[in-house]
Amino acid sequence: MAEVTIKDIAKECGVSFSTVSKSLKGSSEIGEATIRLVQETAKKMGYRANSAARELRTKRSYDIGVLFEDATGSGLQHQYFASIFDSLNISANSLGYNISFLNNVSHEKTSYLSQAKYRGFDGVVIASIDNFKRPDIQELIHSDIPVCLLDYTSNSDCSSVLSDNENGIRQIVEYLISMGHKKIAYIYGDSSDVTNVRLDTFYEIMKEHNLPVPKEYIIKGIYHEPKSSETATNRLLKLPDRPTCILYPDDFAYLGGLKALHEHNVLPGKDISTVGYDGIFMSSVLTPALTTYAQNAREIGRQLASLLIQRIENPALDVQIVRVKGQIREGQTVVDLRLLSK
Repeated sequence: MAEVTIKDIAKECGVSFSTVSKSLKGSSEIGEATIRLVQETAKKMGYRANSAARELRTKRSYDIGVLFEDATGSGLQHQYFASIFDSLNISANSLGYNISFLNNVSHEKTSYLSQAKYRGFDGVVIASIDNFKRPDIQELIHSDIPVCLLDYTSNSDCSSVLSDNENGIRQIVEYLISMGHKKIAYIYGDSSDVTNVRLDTFYEIMKEHNLPVPKEYIIKGIYHEPKSSETATNRLLKLPDRPTCILYPDDFAYLGGLKALHEHNVLPGKDISTVGYDGIFMSSVLTPALTTYAQNAREIGRQLASLLIQRIENPALDVQIVRVKGQIREGQTVVDLRLLSK
């Protein structure tokens, strides 16, 4: 008779791999009813006779931690990250793992590393951090717990999944230039490695095409925060020489810009051009639909799960860096200036 596994019990009970593992140990993280269901099912299936040996052999909890700090306070209402985590969860579950979020607590009270060890995580995905060089983040990155990073590369033994931000900005700006735009303003997001790559690429492409970038066209905004984009858009609209196109930090932040445009009776797609970033569903249902760069959040989540679990199950594997490309999704907010010049 084939050996009964935790995966078999999870399927029978309709719960996750991690829940079965913790229920068999009587963990306080699991409800009494679930513990009773799992333990009774395990007994009926004949698991108890070999469970101890299997636990000793694998030495795993089959639980992955996710470190997600969100300065905007939008949490999982941020559709881009929500899509990544949903895909990460589905992919991890298919490989027999569960995901749990680390608590975002004061660094003086408990470190992320001690929290990850206390909760017995087999590995951790670091998905959104204001500063990856912070001591508490570096402590976790350089620990003996396998870590996979989103949109950051480290000189430590960590794999990374990167949304191809350089390619994203290049596609957007090249597209705008092909549509006859030469006066392009950029409202960029908070200071981060992602922002630096996007901003540097923007300047690089404009220089390649010998197009000037007035300093007043470059304004710092905040990711996923409409108010900052509203303020920045008002500044741009008051310039004596307005840009013909405004590039926003992300689709949600664009809502603030749209508000400012309406207040000035400026119609996107007719009087001025606008472009977003992320490709969230909202951008496609606006009127007019926003032209944006759609990041492949589903593939990013899948790669995070795959790379981290590979390292968990085979620590000798080489570090991998995967870049995930997205694509421009054309809406109705970019004016083709070539037609106007004819």
